[in-house]
Amino acid sequence: MNLQRYPAQEPLSPLGAGYAQRVLPLGQRVHGIEVDHGSDPYQTLTVFPADRPSGDVLVFFHGGGWTNGYKEWMYFMAPALNAQGVTFVSAGYRLAPAHVFPAGQEDCADAVAWVLQHIGEHGGNGERVFVGGHSAGGHYAALLAVTAGWRSVRGLPAQALAGCLPVSGVYRFGEGSGLSVRPRFLGTGTPGEAEAAASPLSRIEAAACPPFLLTHGERDFPHLVAQAAEMAAALRAAGVPVHTEILEGCDHFEASLACGDPQRTWAAQAASWMRQRGR
Repeated sequence: MNLQRYPAQEPLSPLGAGYAQRVLPLGQRVHGIEVDHGSDPYQTLTVFPADRPSGDVLVFFHGGGWTNGYKEWMYFMAPALNAQGVTFVSAGYRLAPAHVFPAGQEDCADAVAWVLQHIGEHGGNGERVFVGGHSAGGHYAALLAVTAGWRSVRGLPAQALAGCLPVSGVYRFGEGSGLSVRPRFLGTGTPGEAEAAASPLSRIEAAACPPFLLTHGERDFPHLVAQAAEMAAALRAAGVPVHTEILEGCDHFEASLACGDPQRTWAAQAASWMRQRGR
C-alpha cells in the first residue's frame, strides 16, 4: 500500500487523522488488482474479485471532505463484501482545492464507466453495478445515481446503474446545509450555481435514478442526518425506491468502519439488498 506516489494533500483534521490511523491498518493485507483509468495518480481504482461471485459489483468512493483521502482507505471493506459474493471496487478521484468541482465527480464517472465496460473480466456482471461511498464519497455516488448526463457522454445506457449505497453522504450544499465548502471545493464562481449543480437533492432525474440504500450513523453529524431524511423524502416523492439503514451507536467515522466489520451486519444487509434489485 504505497501512498507516497500521490500528490500532497491538505492536513487532516484531528478526527480525520484518527480515522485514517484506524482504517489503513485494517486494509494493509488486503490486495486487489489496480487499474489506471487516467494520467493522474488519483485516477485509479482497485478491483477485489469475490471467490464465488454473485455478479453484483459495488464501486465505492472514499471520504475526506473532498480535500483528503485515498482509495486505499476503503480496502478494509473488501473481505466482508467478497464473502457475500460481491465484487468490490475502491476508486479514487482528484482532490480539491487543486481540483475543484466537478473534477472529482468526472473522475468518479470515469471509474464507473471503466467498471461497467470491464468488470466482466473480473467475475462481475456489468449489468449489476452499484455505486456507493462514505461522506464526500457518498455525495459523489449519489450525484452519479440521480443524474444521467455523465452516462450519455460516455456512451452508457441511461439505466446503467443498478443501485446506490451512500453512507453518511452529503446531499445538499448552500444555505442551511451545515457545510462551508466554498471556495475550497466549489470554487469561486457565482454563488448558488455550483451549490445547486453539486447537490443531489436538486438533481434527481427519476427516469434514470436507481433504488437507494441510504445509511448513516446513529450519532452521525446532525446536518448529515437531517440531509439523509431530506434525500429519502425527495427520492420517494420522485417514485424512487428507498431503504434507510441507521448504524446503531455509530458516529460519522464509526459508520464507515462498520461497513467492513464482519461482526456488524451492514455488509450482509447491503449484499442482500443488492441481490434483490432487478432480479
